[in-house]
Amino acid sequence: MSAIEAAYSRVAQPQRAALRLIGSAMVAFGVFLAGFVINEPAPYELWMAGLVGIWFILGLRISRFTAMLLTLLVTFNVGGMLSLTQMKDLTGGPMYVAVSTFLALTSVFYAAIIEDSAKRLPLIFNAWVFAAVITSLLGILGYFHAFPGAEVFTLYDRAKGAFQDPNVFGPFLVVPSLYLIHGILTRDLKTSPVRAAALLIVALGVFLSFSRAAWGLFLLGVVLLIFLMLLKERSGAFRLRILILSLLAIVLMVAALLIALQLPQVADLFSTRAQLVQEYDGEYLGRFDRHRIGFQMMMERPLGLGPMVFGTIFPEDEHNIWLKTLTTYGWLGFVSYVSLLVWTLYLGFKNLLRNRPWQPYLMIAWICVIGHAVIGNVIDIDHWRHVYLLFGIVWGCAALEHRYRQNFPGHSGLTT
Repeated sequence: MSAIEAAYSRVAQPQRAALRLIGSAMVAFGVFLAGFVINEPAPYELWMAGLVGIWFILGLRISRFTAMLLTLLVTFNVGGMLSLTQMKDLTGGPMYVAVSTFLALTSVFYAAIIEDSAKRLPLIFNAWVFAAVITSLLGILGYFHAFPGAEVFTLYDRAKGAFQDPNVFGPFLVVPSLYLIHGILTRDLKTSPVRAAALLIVALGVFLSFSRAAWGLFLLGVVLLIFLMLLKERSGAFRLRILILSLLAIVLMVAALLIALQLPQVADLFSTRAQLVQEYDGEYLGRFDRHRIGFQMMMERPLGLGPMVFGTIFPEDEHNIWLKTLTTYGWLGFVSYVSLLVWTLYLGFKNLLRNRPWQPYLMIAWICVIGHAVIGNVIDIDHWRHVYLLFGIVWGCAALEHRYRQNFPGHSGLTT
């Protein structure tokens, strides 16, 4: 019996069912709110603060396995707290570290509720898809100025949906995109039109964000997803289905792209953003120059500079998660973050092809953790809500596998 089930056993059956329904709805709404982050702290933080407290009051526990995730994330944020001692002006610094710490706790929370019940994984992913479709529609309508005031959902002529930045909006949409693609390739074909329609909306949102990181993440995610599905599925007929549907999806996506490029405003911005190195990347004190100077500077500053200090010294912020962890969380935070990332990727890889109910969710989350590690070379991701959710999903699924193997020793469940 799980911790939550034990808590429910102390109340009558109707009350138990009502608590489960309310708890599930609160989790779904929390994930949904992750798609609407215009200011910090966002409604997501306020909602999750209450949600985390309620679930732990109801009996949710952190297992020894999940406690390791908690330890790594706490150590990471202790580094952030130590970096505050290096700031001459604390304005904004404590709030930044507070948000970082809270987001870390949400990651542990997601891991714990997934470990408690694998049935919450479909709930989380479906809520993510719902949020992605709505925020994508807002970004698309804003980009084409579909109604008065719609430009509030754009920034620099790029769709940003209900986010502060197109560079966060685009990557947020990749996980639900992969989930929809997986559903199209594996579920009943009768439901494919609905998933395909949702996928087109979300994919158009990714495209109109004009985020090179999002484009790269989307492409890498799709390629890895199809590769792993072909690797996992040994049935020739099923592999043929995946290949045919994948080719059909590629044709449709290319056709949609070509149609969109017929619009001058889309074509002009696409030609500019499609360049691998922008002017602000390679110029003096541009992105790459700042990276080089910043890493040299951090070799002499073990406690870092403090949150948002780097941007006051140079023309812009770090735009590199490795440099960001050094400047904002110090050497302690850097080592903790690298350890967290390596351990997360190891746990996911070890359990990636096991035939479990949670395998598709683990696969998608693991792919996107890899993708975010890659795009972290050109962007800061330490305050991206969905990245902490991805960590929680991978660790939650790994905890499920750990418990499964304890209950069924000797049964690997590897795909053969």
